Amino acid sequence: MFKQFFEHMGRLTLMLKGSIAKPENFKVYWIEFMEQCNDIGIRSLPIVLIISVFLGMVLTVQTAYQLISPLVPKPVVAGIVRDSTILELSPTVICIVLAGVVGSKIASELGNMRVSEQIDALEIMGINTRTYLVLPKIIAALFMVPCLIVLSIAVSIWGGYVAGMFSSILTREQFYQGLTQGFLPYNLFFAMAKSFTFAFIISVVPAYYGYYVQGGALEIGRASTTSVVVSCILILVADYGLSVLLL
Repeated sequence: MFKQFFEHMGRLTLMLKGSIAKPENFKVYWIEFMEQCNDIGIRSLPIVLIISVFLGMVLTVQTAYQLISPLVPKPVVAGIVRDSTILELSPTVICIVLAGVVGSKIASELGNMRVSEQIDALEIMGINTRTYLVLPKIIAALFMVPCLIVLSIAVSIWGGYVAGMFSSILTREQFYQGLTQGFLPYNLFFAMAKSFTFAFIISVVPAYYGYYVQGGALEIGRASTTSVVVSCILILVADYGLSVLLL
């Protein structure tokens, strides 16, 4: 077990080291980077928006259900929705979803290129495949995932506001009061630190499993599944570690 762990860590380190090199053609790499931004960010936007809206709505209703008491001011519900969304729900839940959506795509794409010997053909042409195939995915994830998290936070809070209005849980003034009262800007920094860390995991782990896959179509499916599982576990471990270090 430990032998396999250190073997994976060594190959992952060599892949990352090999990906940090001067591009042969900046224009070609820029086009690849923009395509990855479209795949990771724009195409993931609908699922992120849908999940974010319902996260905020459900959180508002459940928080109000648990805090029904004359002693608890209603604006507290909005404050809990805000902090829960920023600190945990949007960064962690959305990134776990992206690990399945984006991670499986990256692993299957690179795995198919490896099995069909496209990567070997690129290397014969003198192209650094790690830089050309892996690095744009990592940079695009580091750029797009935090943007998706910021959008998710805003949409989740809006969803909580809509649920509060339609369910008559609290008025508009009460929601705004709870939303602005006791706000800590450090919470946004914590959410961004988590989003950058999770984006790195989402891009690197599937790229590693896809780049080094061996076999045929069956092995590509296994590598894709394994990459998603490992990414989700690492996201949860990193979530705990960052919470201990930064909070």
